Formats: sequence, C-alpha cells, structure tokens
Amino acid sequence: MLIQLNADRNITLDEGLNQRAQEIITSAMERYTDHVTRVEAHLSDQNSDKKSSGAEMRCLLEARLAGMQPIAASEQAETLDQAISGAATNLVNAIETVRGRQAAS
Repeated sequence: MLIQLNADRNITLDEGLNQRAQEIITSAMERYTDHVTRVEAHLSDQNSDKKSSGAEMRCLLEARLAGMQPIAASEQAETLDQAISGAATNLVNAIETVRGRQAAS
C-alpha cells in the first residue's frame, strides 16, 4: 500500500509530520492492506490567514481499492495529528460500509 502525502502552502511537510502521518494511516488501514493499493492524504490549514481557534486543520484521505471506485473521508481538528487520525478512522468506517454492501449483494 502506497501512502502519498500532499500539503497546502500553509503546512510544512517535514520528515516528522511525514513519518507520523504514515504511521497513523498504516495502523488504521492494517486490515485492508491487501485491498488498498494507494492512500492519498491532503493536509490543509483552513484558517491560516485568520486568528481563530478550534478545528482548523483538515485531512482528506482518499483510498484506491483494487477494482473499485476511490473512497474518501475527511476530518477537521485542532492539530494535524488529530485530523489525520480522525480521517483515517472515518475512512476505515467507509471502507467497511462499502465492503459490507458488496458482500450482501
């Protein structure tokens, strides 16, 4: 499973963030590594130009499963690690839902 990280101009994608994101996503997707060919992560700071507090970091994850349309999930949180973790959880839930529908049909 390939994990590709992308960040907007307001986020520095350094080695530490890259490693943490890879670990969070790999851990969450552990059950589906045989089915997922690639996960793309898009990290952004929604309110970088404003002085605000709250959920301004966003992570959008898109999983490519063999023989299926891409599945996407996102999360907004106060930190990038929280946003990545939340999006990974949401993505796993979406994959389970889609695979459950496939098994039922």
